[in-house]
Amino acid sequence: MEKSISVQEVRQQAEGYFQRGEFFCSEAVVHTINELLGWPFSEEVVKLASAFPIGLGKAGCLCGAVSGGSMALGMAYGRQHGEPMNEKMFPISAALHDHIKEMYKSTCCRVLVKGYDFTSPERKAHCVAITGEVAAWIAEKLLEDPEIAEKIQKATV
Repeated sequence: MEKSISVQEVRQQAEGYFQRGEFFCSEAVVHTINELLGWPFSEEVVKLASAFPIGLGKAGCLCGAVSGGSMALGMAYGRQHGEPMNEKMFPISAALHDHIKEMYKSTCCRVLVKGYDFTSPERKAHCVAITGEVAAWIAEKLLEDPEIAEKIQKATV
């Protein structure tokens, strides 16, 4: 019997990691997508995402969820030394950026949280939702790619 994964489950998983305080936004996305892909990388790969929360180390720039999302896309479309760039890498990463910018009017952390008290539950809920949106968008795109979807299906059996 095959088990299929839903985009909504991926969204909820990423949101849960962040909401419960297990990970920040970028880490939650990387961990969730690594799991979706069947752990092609050690769980320690999440350490690479640890500098990105709150707009690149609290600098307020690029949203950590978007940064983590781009890293997660690299798990599927990235390359190793000596390999050519996967033709899908740049367009899908740009599409993630454009999706979040269209949806939230910015990808800049300080703009996304403007008007919120940073320590408020409302700000956290807002960031949790963005984190879930990034993870869900990536999951949807990966599941639409027949080559990647096949790997995901094998990993969830």
